[in-house]
Amino acid sequence: MMQAFRRLMANYKSPLHKMTQTTPTCLWNDSASIEDLTYSIEHGAVGATCNPSIAVAVLKQELAVWKPRILELAASDPSINEDELSWRIVEEISSKAARLLLPIFEREKGRNGRLSIQTDPRNYRNTEAMLAQAVHFSRLAPNMIVKIAATRAGLPAIEEATYRGISINATVSFTLPQAIAVAEAVERGLKRREAEGLDISNMGPICTIMVGRLDDWLKVLHDKHTLSVDPGYLEWAGVAVFKKAYQLYRARGYRLRLLSAAFRNHMHWSEFIGGDVVISPPCAWQRRYNESDIEVIPRIDNPVDPRIVDTLLAKFPDFARAYTENGLTPAEFDTFGSTRRTLRQFISAVVEMNSIVRDIVLPNPDTE
Repeated sequence: MMQAFRRLMANYKSPLHKMTQTTPTCLWNDSASIEDLTYSIEHGAVGATCNPSIAVAVLKQELAVWKPRILELAASDPSINEDELSWRIVEEISSKAARLLLPIFEREKGRNGRLSIQTDPRNYRNTEAMLAQAVHFSRLAPNMIVKIAATRAGLPAIEEATYRGISINATVSFTLPQAIAVAEAVERGLKRREAEGLDISNMGPICTIMVGRLDDWLKVLHDKHTLSVDPGYLEWAGVAVFKKAYQLYRARGYRLRLLSAAFRNHMHWSEFIGGDVVISPPCAWQRRYNESDIEVIPRIDNPVDPRIVDTLLAKFPDFARAYTENGLTPAEFDTFGSTRRTLRQFISAVVEMNSIVRDIVLPNPDTE
């Protein structure tokens, strides 16, 4: 029996590969870098993501590839500004990664094999702008899934994009109220399509919960208000929200999957094993997990210790807002601490992306 077990384990390249082969849990790569995505696919990944922060990292990592392309695009169209040029590069980075995933997309009939491309975070208050960009992005490749922020203005864009047959990935999402509002918006869009006899069979909507960014925000509040809480408890906040959302999704039959993002510890992977969910760690975290001895066993249904949840509820009003279904109204999504911090970081990445393009097209003569 032991020899049979060893032969079975030899079929798996890594813990993540074992997870993807023995449980419903899927792996997506949190990068559109071809090098990172190639490694991830070898270990079972069936999807990937891009956003302004990722695009900046790819530009820096693959500057020898993208610098001549940026110069070529700039020379071909003198009217294009650096912001438009930056987004052209985001589209090309995403399309290149999407081609690598296309065989998976075709094999899995749209459920996986998608490249998740993010709409401009500066438009988080503008429904029509997010929707227009989502429509444009969806036409870049057959296996695009479009990220739309789970803000007040993002919800109607998510519903309308879904109705138009676009698979969406709700982002800038940290809380149970956001996850439920996104699921309801997707359901409304799907039902509108069904009522008109339109096909939904190849759609694969997702709602991201950025679990680590909720933890980050509670740690900020912990220090700001000089609280004294077991530091280990703060690592469980995002996990608790994700698990509660997963239970409600299953109970209500929502037709979209949850995705875990913003990794800070192994629990943002290991605690969700066994669920019909997606985990999307950066490649560096994947390598760390693959070198670990963490046992690949289903944990999604294991409850978070009630003492931890009760302590977080008592000490952090923002955790109560994040963990309670009616803790936030859509009008309050934009002002939640994690939302503001994340939008500011994504918008800063757009500024940095434009700066990289500017330095290529219009180098600073003082530094040459």
